[in-house]
Amino acid sequence: MIKTPVVRAILISLLALVLFDFMGLIIKRLSADYSAAELSAYRNIVGIVPSLIALWTSRDWHQKGRIYRVRQWPLVCLRGVIVTFAQLMFYLSLGLISFATATTISYSSALFTTIFAIILLHERVGAIRWLAVIIGFAGVLMVTGIGREAFSWQALLPVGAAALYSLSGVTARLIDEDVPSALVNLYSSVFAVFGSLILALALGGFSPLQSLPDLGWIAAMGGFGGVAVLCLTISYRMTEQSNLAPFSYFGIPFAFVAGWFFFGEAPLNALFPGALLIVLGGLLVIWRERQIRNRV
Repeated sequence: MIKTPVVRAILISLLALVLFDFMGLIIKRLSADYSAAELSAYRNIVGIVPSLIALWTSRDWHQKGRIYRVRQWPLVCLRGVIVTFAQLMFYLSLGLISFATATTISYSSALFTTIFAIILLHERVGAIRWLAVIIGFAGVLMVTGIGREAFSWQALLPVGAAALYSLSGVTARLIDEDVPSALVNLYSSVFAVFGSLILALALGGFSPLQSLPDLGWIAAMGGFGGVAVLCLTISYRMTEQSNLAPFSYFGIPFAFVAGWFFFGEAPLNALFPGALLIVLGGLLVIWRERQIRNRV
């Protein structure tokens, strides 16, 4: 029986990673018949339900009197817009490049988080974290193939998505601390629904449903994504994020195996050694942040 909250939190966060990858696999499967903007809208609509569950089960929200008001509405709205465009870029990349490549590049978000924390939160960053950023971006350059004949612009899409996802995370820290994180997540999800619907309509509208099984795949896609966010919320409540972050990189080998198993993709030459540098850079950032926190 698993007794320690930290171990349970790690296992729940790993479940979230697997669910996110399953969501990505479904998106890649559906990309042949539906646009990235459509899939983003569907994912956000279905994902509202787990966001509501996350809010209702939030102890912090109940302790603070089940508040609904948020002072910084423009910032909350902006987070929804940021997530909308992050999803569009990432979902589009899944239909254009290999699953493992898109997923691996998305793990560079830890490096972008460091940069945005400097710009927006005015955090001081020392030599070790700058070294981590340089190492990580060297890995991104290798995986994307910039400077090589094999390079294509599609490889930049998950880079942009990683940057926007990290920007969404950093801007959450600008919202008043007395606002429960589950409430911020719900409101941002609602704005993402409206943003993705507008974007889908602006980019050509919605395609007719190709088959009844597709409806099931779309529901599963939104369900996997929404439950994954719920699992992350639960795990972050059980322990510090620094205890969970190192395990997030298990998603890279899982994505490689899943891409090979479901789509026959095995982009070993494209992924290595760049993927190792992305992981090393991210782990250096995590290690340094944990060191600084332990000194306080």
